[in-house]
Amino acid sequence: MKRIVCAAIAVALVSATRLHAQSPAVDELRGKIFDGHMLEKTFVNGLRFCKELDGKNFYFEPRNRVLNLEEYHRSLENLAREKVFNPATHRPWSEVDAAARWEQVEKEAITDKANCDLVASLPDLEKQLDELVKKTAASKKE
Repeated sequence: MKRIVCAAIAVALVSATRLHAQSPAVDELRGKIFDGHMLEKTFVNGLRFCKELDGKNFYFEPRNRVLNLEEYHRSLENLAREKVFNPATHRPWSEVDAAARWEQVEKEAITDKANCDLVASLPDLEKQLDELVKKTAASKKE
């Protein structure tokens, strides 16, 4: 239900900004600001850990904690080596399963860092947008 509401808001905002498009730069800034505000709502639990989400760690949502990539990689290798049961695949962990999960968490670490960076840059982006809108409005008056 929450996703449907967020999607409806996104569609409404995107269509409204397209009607009043001022320039590609303004549209791009508005898009980044919108994405940042959506992250504030959807990644709220992970945002508490932004100081730790530096690309070497990732946010593990099921446990609401940050895990180190190197330690997680060692754990995956051990699970595969010991053929521990993998509840996601309903069979023992394999090297292929571990490699696939490793690739996934590496991407998550990069995404988590980018998400934190975007949310942290929101005040600057909003300031840039205000200045750009004022410049655009001033140039249209002339």
